[in-house]
Amino acid sequence: MKKSGGKAVRYNKWGYIFLIPFIVVYIVFQLIPLVTTIYYSFFENYMSGLTQIGPNFVGFENYRKLFTGGDVWVYFKNTMVLWIMCFIPQIFLSLLLGAWFSDTRLKIKGSRFFKTVIYLPNLIMASAFSMLFFTLFADGGPINSLLMQIGFISEPYKFLSHTGSARGLIALMNCLMWFGNTTILLMAGMMGIDTSLFEAAEVDGATSTQVFFKITLPLLRPILVYVIITSLIGGIQLFDVPQILTNGTGNPVRSTMTLIMYLNKHLYSKNYGMAGALSVVLFIITGILSLIIFKVTGNDKRKG
Repeated sequence: MKKSGGKAVRYNKWGYIFLIPFIVVYIVFQLIPLVTTIYYSFFENYMSGLTQIGPNFVGFENYRKLFTGGDVWVYFKNTMVLWIMCFIPQIFLSLLLGAWFSDTRLKIKGSRFFKTVIYLPNLIMASAFSMLFFTLFADGGPINSLLMQIGFISEPYKFLSHTGSARGLIALMNCLMWFGNTTILLMAGMMGIDTSLFEAAEVDGATSTQVFFKITLPLLRPILVYVIITSLIGGIQLFDVPQILTNGTGNPVRSTMTLIMYLNKHLYSKNYGMAGALSVVLFIITGILSLIIFKVTGNDKRKG
């Protein structure tokens, strides 16, 4: 017994040894920056012209300035609106495509080709995607030219000068970039469901719609929660698309300015104390919203 126990101990130590690279990377690139950000959020540290002010300890003063200004709530609302506009059509489209491609009864030809095509936009850099849309929807771009030729409009429509169209373009771009990744994840979950359940439902005369809502969707709950939370985190971190489309201004009337764009402005102006405070607030907001999603979906419940 001692001998076998000794072997078990000797074997187990390799598990800890293999974990060392991950632990080192996590500590150096995640834990230390997180602790440092929280620490410096309590300091006054910025550039005034060519003069460096601080770092001077100011306690919660950075947080007070952040919330009393009112801008953070406007940018939070913008961020959530853009995420919802992107996520709702994305999840519906991904569920529809996932159900089609995972349904063996449909016998879709060339499904591998279509799966590859669906995922391809996810491989394109956001900057390249943004420049493409900026060119397409410019005042003298091909979209405006086409709309005028068919008589839909009489003069070029300024897509980036109206709140609805500017937000719509950003949401459309993010939806096109990420729906392929979401489709693959949901499809993997659907293909992991026991086929005997579908066969039993078919024998009982259930329609495809009934099978989807009574069997597929409930059993997809864990992967759906994962998709929602990761999409939420990505939505809160939305930066590159609106930054390029609006040249960092968040126009029109700051309606496309996101929290990360606001954070970037503090970093660009070298106001590291305010940037640290905003980073901590973003961390807390992400954690609270993720917890709410986890509670609402019932995934915090453990079976006895």
